[in-house]
Amino acid sequence: MGDETKALEELEQRDRAALSGGGTARIERQHQAGKLTARERIERLLDPGSFVEIGRFVAHHATDFGMAEQRYPGDGVVTGYGDVDGRRVFVFAQDFTVFGGSLGAAHAQKIVRIMDHALRVGAPIVGLNDSGGARIQEGVESLAGYADIFLRNTLASGVVPQLSCVMGPCAGGAVYSPAITDFVFMVEKSSYMFITGPDVIRAVTHEEVSKEDLGGATAHARKSGVCHFTAPDDEACLAQVRELLSYLPPNNAEDPPRRASSDPTDRDAPELDTLIPHESQRPYDMRRVIEATVDERELFEVHRSFAENIIVGFARIGGRPVGIVANQPAVLAGVLDIDASIKAARFVRFCDCFNLPLVVWVDVPGFLPGVDQEHRGIIAHGAKLLYAFSEATVPKLTVITRKAYGGAYDVMNSKHIRADVNLAFPGAEIAVMGPDAAVNVVYRAAIEAAADPERARAEFVADYRARFASPYRAAELGFIDEVIRPRDTRRRLAQYLELLRSKRDRNPSRKHGNIPL
Repeated sequence: MGDETKALEELEQRDRAALSGGGTARIERQHQAGKLTARERIERLLDPGSFVEIGRFVAHHATDFGMAEQRYPGDGVVTGYGDVDGRRVFVFAQDFTVFGGSLGAAHAQKIVRIMDHALRVGAPIVGLNDSGGARIQEGVESLAGYADIFLRNTLASGVVPQLSCVMGPCAGGAVYSPAITDFVFMVEKSSYMFITGPDVIRAVTHEEVSKEDLGGATAHARKSGVCHFTAPDDEACLAQVRELLSYLPPNNAEDPPRRASSDPTDRDAPELDTLIPHESQRPYDMRRVIEATVDERELFEVHRSFAENIIVGFARIGGRPVGIVANQPAVLAGVLDIDASIKAARFVRFCDCFNLPLVVWVDVPGFLPGVDQEHRGIIAHGAKLLYAFSEATVPKLTVITRKAYGGAYDVMNSKHIRADVNLAFPGAEIAVMGPDAAVNVVYRAAIEAAADPERARAEFVADYRARFASPYRAAELGFIDEVIRPRDTRRRLAQYLELLRSKRDRNPSRKHGNIPL
């Protein structure tokens, strides 16, 4: 009995050491900075009492630079699994109170083991990043550890959802793991990401910039597009992660979780009959159209502050999660540009990976013209969106609300790139270009020769609109399946989603395609 008691006491002692992280003083500094500890973050993320820790007593084996005397159980990262709304999730949380959350060989090994478990089990991976970077005292072993993680991120891509929360520093090579994952969350004022910090930039390029302006949450959410979600504090960030997971399946072999909805699928949306202006150049907020159509008017938007001329996000119709892609006429007239194309293409590919049907709302005048866009490669970047829609095999539904002009009509999930259902509102215009611009090309001579050029021009515009831009012309050709009353949109989408519930489609056998990166 004595030996057993001693063993239990040793276990309790080691448990206390592991649970205390870097000690009371460092935990207090973490709190003073407005940040939760690694274990507190896991508690907020997972269902109460569901966390099972793996690798609690792992420690580094480095001996140089006085490291032999500094060994902490867990080695600066807490790893394990638990539940979110009763569904299994694997998680790692870097502990900034231990070596500043720096990554060494043992630290990386723990993360890699969790990722391997997640792949075998088929469950999402959530990484809570708060680290000073590579552990310099361990040299190349820390770099090897990062590479081991990057490899798992790549192999897990499209197999299980991967979510990254940057909740403190994330610099140098460490940024590439979040960048490979599906979605990146950042906490305002307390997190940042960059390859090289302000000091290096000052020394090399003589530019002066703060950490916040260089790599803070706002910079990456609005300018670079690296960050998909921002939150004012740790708790709000983790609540966003829980909400996102509610739309996602655990892996690529399963369907997204359906949930009961009190919002009838046959509900009319009469506001849609008058919401969209008849004039093709007048702006309106496409979010109002989407919200009038989806369950409980809830749209969980992704990348809200980046490339605002296109909207992407998750919603439910009839309790079934769907991915939403929509032009936004309230910003740049809803035109497609480089950033919008990249934003939407990556979102479409994510939805296709994880069996989320796509519902696409179209009101697009074309691609953004300009020397800057052409020289920055809008041809290749616009092709990414075309490629993504063409490649996707999930159910794909399109609603043209007002206009679909030029190549942008093709790109925005047209029937010609395997859309399953294409609907249009009665006032929709589908043409090579808008009627006003088209008559200037086609009827220029006749207009100039007319006794009343303005009257002649108006007549030609009306004729062109009726003969070439009408949705009924596209419907006659089979490019539009139905022209519907706007108020009926929710009902029709719900019916078609149910019809396509068992859709199975395949692409030609290949190792992988070569998307124009």
